[in-house]
Amino acid sequence: MDRHTGVRGGVVAVALLLGVSGCAGAGSSGDGKPPRKPAGTGPSAQASTPAPPPSAGDAKPASGDVLPGMVGAAVARTQLASLTTGKPGTMAGYSRDKFTHWAEQGNKCDTRETVLRRDGADVTQDSECRAVSGRWKSLYDGVAVNEASKLDIDHMVPLAEAWRSGASGWDAAKRKAFANDLTRPQLLAVSAASNRSKGDQSPDLWQPPDKASWCQYGRAWTTVKSHYGLTVTEAERAMLTTMIDTCAS
Repeated sequence: MDRHTGVRGGVVAVALLLGVSGCAGAGSSGDGKPPRKPAGTGPSAQASTPAPPPSAGDAKPASGDVLPGMVGAAVARTQLASLTTGKPGTMAGYSRDKFTHWAEQGNKCDTRETVLRRDGADVTQDSECRAVSGRWKSLYDGVAVNEASKLDIDHMVPLAEAWRSGASGWDAAKRKAFANDLTRPQLLAVSAASNRSKGDQSPDLWQPPDKASWCQYGRAWTTVKSHYGLTVTEAERAMLTTMIDTCAS
């Protein structure tokens, strides 16, 4: 839900340019995607002595999945069946600023840099914890990326979508926890193109172009909505069912 600037001081300028947003991307404080149409990029940082890893939250996902906190298909189906069906709420009152991110995670690392380290291979960080080299594979489209500036950090359930499905009634602390959740499958590094294509759309309106990712995507979305008590629409539920059904039995 944001675009990259690569410099934390560019947060305000990016937010003013982007306005209302959906999923989070690189180097800004918001989710950076205007509803249905995100935008933005940013420069790479100079390499120096790698920063020490964050003290928490950067554990690698379980084998076979690229996201942390994943459940199996059977559990995901149970979670999905338990989700409350509702109509999408309005965007009235929505602002990225109501979902404080990126939060500091220790050792000069914020949530974005923690995810880049977690999701990449051979990641090198500078003295400010900014990723300056590494290798990543974007789950949504299978694209290989070698520059952190070409990655966005996506909120699996976009901030704007969460707002429409229940987060409008949350307090600031819960919104911050949601926007920086490193425990559940809510944050991942993906190609900028796929993140901007997704915008703040739910699975019935946007699906990852690489269908091999649908099993993970459906389970992840369902797990996040289940944990946070967010609602789903009938069309959303139907598409999530289709995605989870692609999982090997």
